[in-house]
Amino acid sequence: MVEGWRNGFREATNSRPLFVTVYATVIIGVLVSSFYVFSAIYSPSNGSSSWLSSPPLSTAGRIHYLPQENATSELPVTPPPPRSLPLPAPEEGQGKSLGKIWVSPPKDKKMPPLETFKLTKELFGERVKDNVIIVTFGNYAFMDFILTWVKHLTDLDLSNILVGAMDTKLLEALYWKGVPVFDMGSHMSTVDVGWGSPTFHKMGREKVILIDSVLPYGYELLMCDTDMVWLKNPLPYLARYPDADVLTSSDQVVPTVVDDSLDIWQQVGAAYNIGIFHWRPTESAKKLAKEWKETLLADDKVWDQNGFNEIVRKQLGPSVDGDSGLFYAYDGNLKVGILPASIFCSGHTYFVQAMYQQLRLEPYALHTTFQYAGTEGKRHRLREGMVFYDPPEYYDSPGGFISFKPSIPKSLLLDGKHTIVSHFALVNHQMKQIRSALAIASLLNRTLVMPPLWCRLDRLWFGHPGTLMGSMTRQPFICPLDHVFEVNIMLKELPEDEFGPGIGIREYSFLENPSLPKQVKESWLDVQLCQEGKEGCEASNTTSPSGVLKFPKRSNEDTFKAIFSTFDDVKVIKFSSVEDAFTGFSDKGREERFRRRVKRYVGIWCCEENKTPGHIYYDMYWDEKPGWKPVPPQTPEEDHPPL
Repeated sequence: MVEGWRNGFREATNSRPLFVTVYATVIIGVLVSSFYVFSAIYSPSNGSSSWLSSPPLSTAGRIHYLPQENATSELPVTPPPPRSLPLPAPEEGQGKSLGKIWVSPPKDKKMPPLETFKLTKELFGERVKDNVIIVTFGNYAFMDFILTWVKHLTDLDLSNILVGAMDTKLLEALYWKGVPVFDMGSHMSTVDVGWGSPTFHKMGREKVILIDSVLPYGYELLMCDTDMVWLKNPLPYLARYPDADVLTSSDQVVPTVVDDSLDIWQQVGAAYNIGIFHWRPTESAKKLAKEWKETLLADDKVWDQNGFNEIVRKQLGPSVDGDSGLFYAYDGNLKVGILPASIFCSGHTYFVQAMYQQLRLEPYALHTTFQYAGTEGKRHRLREGMVFYDPPEYYDSPGGFISFKPSIPKSLLLDGKHTIVSHFALVNHQMKQIRSALAIASLLNRTLVMPPLWCRLDRLWFGHPGTLMGSMTRQPFICPLDHVFEVNIMLKELPEDEFGPGIGIREYSFLENPSLPKQVKESWLDVQLCQEGKEGCEASNTTSPSGVLKFPKRSNEDTFKAIFSTFDDVKVIKFSSVEDAFTGFSDKGREERFRRRVKRYVGIWCCEENKTPGHIYYDMYWDEKPGWKPVPPQTPEEDHPPL
């Protein structure tokens, strides 16, 4: 807004006549009128020229509830601190010729026949704006990812979007939510297919078939995976390269540029990532799409991304010119550009390196690659970044929440070299506290807000020296939860008779999320551990005048239940520390079931260089094993999670 006023004022003042002294009275009137006219013209609130205004400093962390009914490749300083700058709610329709989004059909209206949603040029033409269409696709298992994807785009005032439904259940669900959808005719299962599975590869082929089908329509196609989100309107950026046939993201983790220009193609050694790429309907692009499709259909063992890279890299270079960053590829005629990994972010450049933040750039996109724990890991990553849209009930668990402030000695975090030993010493120290917090959460039937987790070493799929050479990874850094914990197991329903009651978890940024409702924010109990026997330290439900509850260390199950049962109506119980807080469950059977559960919560660190295997298992009860050391399995028989 400020920039718009400045621009208006600048143009107004530059247009003043030379004879100011003669026409002073007239000019004052003209200036005042011009000021208001130009400020209106250049105001960001004007939908046709909002791109002229100064962009926000960051788009990360802009959270809203999803509108309610009737209202990839994966390889992996400090991640960006969560922001709390919610956007205004999106308008219900953007673009004069486009249908409204998030407006549910009337309840008494019948679902149109499936033929209505068939892929046609006319159906796509209804959503196109400025000849551009933004598309993703998936099955019902990714419904929440798709809604998140759509919501980010509508928050950015983009409505030239379409979602391809791979099963009828998703198509119907999106239709009734007012989301533009078409039928891909895939007849796919509605469940999560899992990365690398035959069905996963089938989904990849559907993407290629879709691209090959749409390009002849003559529209520009911005194709996206569902496990990514848009943080800034990418269309002005893509329009900067009108000569490009294809603009693609990549798995590059070493920066080749420090501004927002295209990556230097000669320095990009990583795979081109097809989770985010833009196609123009040129003859070269259509030729590429056709050959790509035919290659995949001829061999069902070829992964779609590998096939794309193999075909495009048949020829690389020369540069199209000396300035744009575009280069010739494929058949020598295709003009390609590689989107900068610093702002079209992978899971590594965003969550591990925070490359955009270090370079003081604005991220356009975030793709949950370079992560672990499958789909649950992806979802948790987006939640950690506060860019995933959850329904209101996610933020107000019936039993309430507990959180705690981790205690980390400076020596464990900062002193000495960054080695496997120092990394495990740091993580194990935090893991022991998390173990206690999980026990307390289980005992009190509350959901645990996980703390931020500090690591000294990165996690990858192969041997490495701690961080990737040339990357901007700082040491230590706040690592994603899936670097240490098996998030998918933590969120999985395990049989209670074998593993005890389930323990809900939330991401470390949860209590800072703008979507946290008022009734949770304002219902808070601070608990300060104290040494029993010291003055004022006794098991009591009486709080201090400032609202702090002093609670003795090494309290047993009965004491916990007796004191905290009186605070059942409090939404958040925050412990100053959980070190030595709980002595254990009085029921040995429950204790054993709890141990059996949390042992499965931790994963591996990978990988030590020049070792086979080089991975090292985390152990939730490492402190109970004298002489425990972080070493890879020495024999095949030892290559299993700790018992």
